[in-house]
Amino acid sequence: MYLWSTQQLQALIDLLRARDYDVIGPAVRDDSLHYERIDSLPVGWGDRQDAGHYQLRERADQSRFGYNLGAATWKQFLFPPRETLFRVRDGDFVNCREAPQKMAFLGVRPCELAAIALQDRVFTEDPVEPGYLARRKDLLLIAVNCSQAAPTCFCASTGDGPEVNAELPTDLVLTECEPADPYYLVEALTQRGQDLLEEVGGSQAPASARQTVDRLMDATREQLTRALDTEELPGLLLGALDHPHWDDLAQRCLACGNCTQVCPTCFCSTAEDHTDPITVEVRHNRRWDSCFTQGHSYLTGSVVHRSVRSRYRQWLTHKLASWVAQFGRSGCTGCGRCITWCPVAIDLTVETEALRAAP
Repeated sequence: MYLWSTQQLQALIDLLRARDYDVIGPAVRDDSLHYERIDSLPVGWGDRQDAGHYQLRERADQSRFGYNLGAATWKQFLFPPRETLFRVRDGDFVNCREAPQKMAFLGVRPCELAAIALQDRVFTEDPVEPGYLARRKDLLLIAVNCSQAAPTCFCASTGDGPEVNAELPTDLVLTECEPADPYYLVEALTQRGQDLLEEVGGSQAPASARQTVDRLMDATREQLTRALDTEELPGLLLGALDHPHWDDLAQRCLACGNCTQVCPTCFCSTAEDHTDPITVEVRHNRRWDSCFTQGHSYLTGSVVHRSVRSRYRQWLTHKLASWVAQFGRSGCTGCGRCITWCPVAIDLTVETEALRAAP
């Protein structure tokens, strides 16, 4: 384990950019925290979150990672919200996928790292999604242990935080210490990460470094006030399809799809063909979709999930139950975004408990 200063953290960014990486990291814009191409990290920013509430705030320190999560997720760079896949003109087929730019994600939280690993299962196993695979191939992942939790976080319940799971594909793991004048404990989990660590330099961390990380993680766990009871949850949800609580949910849910748009693991998409009336060129586009849109469940001439009740039930049972059968685990990593960004403050940890109760 190495010890880095803020100058060495900036040196890492400079090194990666010099090697033609697009460094993607946190940036403050539009009163929120976003992920975008950066040449430095924002300093002294945090946030306040709760169900249906998000507020960016300034901190009275020099922290580079003193926020929790904004609405943006890393999936937008691996699985773009809108993409032209191919075009056809005069009978000629043209593949529109271009060779992707190398990317380095800086500041990936443990729950987000788990989400990337889940999308890897979706897109790189049979059948393979070639665009995702091309972007993922050379991706550098620089993760950050969470030294604080938002009231909407419940990552400990899903086993995805607040500490980075070293078994997941990660090149470097940072832990920010003493935010008033930050320094960073840095571990390499791959040879590529080790090479970067040695090139940036820094001093060997003291023998007490592991205890420092453990102490910070214990403090973060104590801040987790929400929990998702996962005991026998798939069977519970699939056995409660006629529970009257779905009606209560339907009365509150706006079917706006916010929860699916901010979710780091949702992967639903739809395809659209656009024809240029002059050239008669046809472009085949893919864009994100949501199981809350009525057209998402259109099959053979009719809509399967006609009501908000049915659409919310489809989302929750897929995310927390049938994902387990498909991919070996739940589709939720406990990031809490769906709670924060729901305009009517629906909280899946509360709703699943209501579904546990006898009808």
